[in-house]
Amino acid sequence: LLAATFLAALLLLRQAPARRPDGGGLVISGLFQDLIRYGKTKRGCGQLPGRLRLLQVPKRWFTHFYVVSVLWNGFLLIWLFRAEFLGESLPSWIHHMHHAFGRDSQSDDMGNEHFSALLVLLLLWLHSCRRLAECLWTSVFSNGVIHIVQYCFGLGYYIAVGSTVLCQVPTNVRNEKELSVQICWYHIIGVMMYIWASFHQHRCLAILANLRKSKSGKMVVSLSHGVPFGDWFESVSCPHYFAELLIYVSMAITLGIHNVTWWCVVMYVLFNQALAAVLCHEFYQKNFSSYPKHRKAFIPLVF
Repeated sequence: LLAATFLAALLLLRQAPARRPDGGGLVISGLFQDLIRYGKTKRGCGQLPGRLRLLQVPKRWFTHFYVVSVLWNGFLLIWLFRAEFLGESLPSWIHHMHHAFGRDSQSDDMGNEHFSALLVLLLLWLHSCRRLAECLWTSVFSNGVIHIVQYCFGLGYYIAVGSTVLCQVPTNVRNEKELSVQICWYHIIGVMMYIWASFHQHRCLAILANLRKSKSGKMVVSLSHGVPFGDWFESVSCPHYFAELLIYVSMAITLGIHNVTWWCVVMYVLFNQALAAVLCHEFYQKNFSSYPKHRKAFIPLVF
């Protein structure tokens, strides 16, 4: 449903470009633009009048997403580690969550499923730790804003995504013995892809931050936007969004490729990041006349 919602928003955006809702402009169109845009992409598309303008929070509050993710997914990781390696029972509320999503109806342990889920939850937690560190010490946020709905959605998402990983472990087939760790080929490929994508995402975020810093990199000299160059920016406008997609694909591979639930998560990330990338790409094209014409918005050579 989330993937379909963002796909619909992306298609609607392509059919109806942004308009300033002044005079006889449609309120619904203004609300739509207000909900899908944030930061620099809100500029020039108008804002809803009156009290609705108060429903904006600073974009730098993105940091809160990763604080919540580090705490919550770290908490889940500890419980799953203790259950699988120390033989302890998962809390009753986790069993209730499994039951609510129908997971405890499964009667067979699908191979190395327990270890795969533990590994993916670890990767998700490490990803959140890195992103939190980047928000605190690498990124330079401007005075851009996001809608309060986007902010609340982001907080809820990072709670839901960790819970989704945990629900891939069938609780009713736990043996009273420690987890047998078997490294499979898809674990190796998934982790290698995760490291590769994470490395490039960090480099691209550093390039964006350096546009606002002095040559030494120690002082912020401007909050204006510039055209980034280097690394994957030579191919796409938003390589950090593309890297985010690859990170989630790597987790799908680590889960064994067959996990339909996580591929639904990947589809959501695909359309969510594609929507944001299209808006950023249009911003660059509109505000920089010399912007490289060969760059795609999101996926190199494709989209």
